[in-house]
Amino acid sequence: MAPQADGQFLLSKQGTSAHSLENELDVKAQVDGGVEGVAAADYDPSQDMRDDVRKAAQLVNDTTMANGDESEYEEEDADDDIDDMFAIVDEEAEKKPKKRKKKQKAPVKALAAVPDTMDTAADEEGYYQIILGESLDGGRYKVFAMIGKGMFSNVVRAREYDLEAEDKEKHIGEVAIKIVRSQESMYKAGLKEAQILQKLRQGDPEDKKHLVRMDRTFEHRGHLCLVFESLSMNLRDTVKKYGRDVGLHLKAVRVYGHQLFLALSLLRKCNILHADIKPDNILINESRSNLKLCDLGSAADVSIENTAGAITPYLVSRFYRAPEIILGMPYDCPVDMWSMGCTLYELYTGRILFPGRSNREMIKLMMEVKGRFNQKAIKKAKFGSEYFDDGGGFWDVTEGGGVDMSKKLHFTKPSRDLRSRLIPNSRAVDEAGGEEKELLAFVDLLDKCLQLDATRRITPKEALNHPFIRGV
Repeated sequence: MAPQADGQFLLSKQGTSAHSLENELDVKAQVDGGVEGVAAADYDPSQDMRDDVRKAAQLVNDTTMANGDESEYEEEDADDDIDDMFAIVDEEAEKKPKKRKKKQKAPVKALAAVPDTMDTAADEEGYYQIILGESLDGGRYKVFAMIGKGMFSNVVRAREYDLEAEDKEKHIGEVAIKIVRSQESMYKAGLKEAQILQKLRQGDPEDKKHLVRMDRTFEHRGHLCLVFESLSMNLRDTVKKYGRDVGLHLKAVRVYGHQLFLALSLLRKCNILHADIKPDNILINESRSNLKLCDLGSAADVSIENTAGAITPYLVSRFYRAPEIILGMPYDCPVDMWSMGCTLYELYTGRILFPGRSNREMIKLMMEVKGRFNQKAIKKAKFGSEYFDDGGGFWDVTEGGGVDMSKKLHFTKPSRDLRSRLIPNSRAVDEAGGEEKELLAFVDLLDKCLQLDATRRITPKEALNHPFIRGV
């Protein structure tokens, strides 16, 4: 039987029959100092995301130059000042040397629909500088708390008022408002997110699929604003509060997993790729019984976008990034299933499964858990040769002292598979009694989510029928 979405369940492992097993796992992880030694509770993905955005921008520039794209470059006299780091000297000029400089584009307006003279009240990065107590949308909302700040926006909590009611001072509820940065690219991305959210809402009119609900949009002083239902903490904070370093109770993981697979089933039905599933982007309600998958700022409608042709080795937050993205293979909705496997592991253990500091280290950690990649697939991958030689050997590069040291590694079978990570002592599992079957089913589900070959990964529909999720 599927777990009840609204039922009460334990979050903490304290006081359960299997607690001794999980304590043993925790102690072993700390002693090993390996993958299991990286705690998830205090990880802040913001800096990693900023670093990856810079790397992605550099890759686009390098690719443009390698392809000899002339469309964005113009020649100018060598005496002129050139600020562009990609400027190229034209050595074939016979007289005065010429340089090729990237064309200067017209200044980007904060919002195409907003007059140039309007004060956007934004900082130098385009974030709206919110004031607590400020009214938005003609007094319909009044801000009372800051929630957070991401790459594309900041989010506030506000009280909503009915402007047509007799008692205009009495609020009718609370909402979360995402205030998009005042840059043209961000504004367009915000509109795209709103369109995707509207499509998902139409696909789930009864609100049963655990996707965050967007109520409406409006503009405020040059910023696009998206209004959402108000929820409580995210799952990273939940792990920090109820399962720091040891994770959440397995029954809680099952309930949350069931709800997340329902969300993925809706995404798949609507041909939407979320592309950034992680504990930070999953919110729960006050009673901790229901969750909503949120933050679709990186999402794509695969029915109209050619994701297979995109060069995006930095899509998805690194620790949750599927191998096909890193290697430059065609990708689709199975990307989200990989992220789900990483997330569920993290919820149960309180630790990050693949804490790679780079895409190269991510590939290495994946092979330690799942074994080697298919060599034919590697040869077809756009970036396969950056990580593997023709014989399938993996180039392990260590940076240090300004010199990169590399050595070749050959992976066959996993050195620490999921079972050995989650069940380090078979005797301890036997002593856990009836929970042994449940834990083994969980390991099997994770293994199916984390197939290196995307075509072999479990689908949301199959996951909803998996013995672990059904509790049989």
